[in-house]
Amino acid sequence: MKNLFDVIKTIHLTEKATVLGENNNEYVFKVDSRATRPEIREAVKQLFGKTVLAVRTCNYAGKNRHRGNSKPGRDSHWKKAVVKLKAGERIDLV
Repeated sequence: MKNLFDVIKTIHLTEKATVLGENNNEYVFKVDSRATRPEIREAVKQLFGKTVLAVRTCNYAGKNRHRGNSKPGRDSHWKKAVVKLKAGERIDLV
């Protein structure tokens, strides 16, 4: 991966992600499915200027969808990364 913005696509804001941020100093991102942990670590370090202690990743399969009487479809596959920062550091998301 060359571009940092290709590695990290967006922040993943859910109730669980908010609790992780408040209690464990962990932040959840949607990342490129080909991104590796070292690439995610470096992207967070360069984009936000924070020290990353750990990166956990998980791949998700897209769900089958039906919208009305139209043909069935499928959501995209995606990858989630949970990034733990050094104590005392935060990322202001909003």
